[in-house]
Amino acid sequence: MPEGHTLYRLAREQSELFAGRPVHVTSPQGRFAAGAALLDGRVVEEVTSYGKHLFADFGGDVLHVHLGLYGTYTTGVGDPPAPRGALRMRWVADGPKGEGVWTDLRGATACDVLTQPEVDAILDRLGPDPLRTRRGGPLSYAKVGRSRTAVGALLMDQSVLAGVGNVYRAEILFRHRISPFRPGRDVGAQEWQALWDDLVVLLRAGVRMGRIVTTQPADRSRRSGAVRREDAHYVYRRTGLPCRICGTEVRTEEMVGRNLYWCPVCQAV
Repeated sequence: MPEGHTLYRLAREQSELFAGRPVHVTSPQGRFAAGAALLDGRVVEEVTSYGKHLFADFGGDVLHVHLGLYGTYTTGVGDPPAPRGALRMRWVADGPKGEGVWTDLRGATACDVLTQPEVDAILDRLGPDPLRTRRGGPLSYAKVGRSRTAVGALLMDQSVLAGVGNVYRAEILFRHRISPFRPGRDVGAQEWQALWDDLVVLLRAGVRMGRIVTTQPADRSRRSGAVRREDAHYVYRRTGLPCRICGTEVRTEEMVGRNLYWCPVCQAV
């Protein structure tokens, strides 16, 4: 599932390409036909993200997209290709320099037109987004610090904090040597604040690079040059491989419907 940095980049890209111009909106698949008809030909004022949610303001009506596990956007310049398969929504516009631009949405969990009060109701359900505020640590800890739920599950709870997914969950817990099975109430306020501050840094780095890199150069097999995929993470998708710090085999098991990765020595309960 795309995490917060991906949605932030998507919002920025779509604003640059479409904001301030009328957009031809269609639903070749037909599942979004009524919404497309409502938005077609209207001007996109701005596109923003919050956590894993994308919002495009069409002047009173707001297009809301949640990509879920399988949603993807494809964007291009010039004439769009012939529609194929389950193409939920297509935008076509002149583009910032008059050239044709288009973007296609497939496989999203949510794609609907909302009023501003409905958008506000979604935002009210979400915790602070590390890409939107540096000061969300105490607000998110208000839920974490009184919870018996494992911190590995709390990090995936978007009402606690918004935008963190499976990769950031595994990596941030390893970086702070916190067991994913530790109850939230057993995580100290200072520990959580340090974790929050690190998430702010990592998510912003993800926006800049367009990928998630969590390892320090000293912990990579190749310490200089571009970071290779196999060197980008400490534990995520490294089941059975040696921990980069202690050499113990990285383990995995399911938690809240997703595979969790951790080192049983560096992250002892």
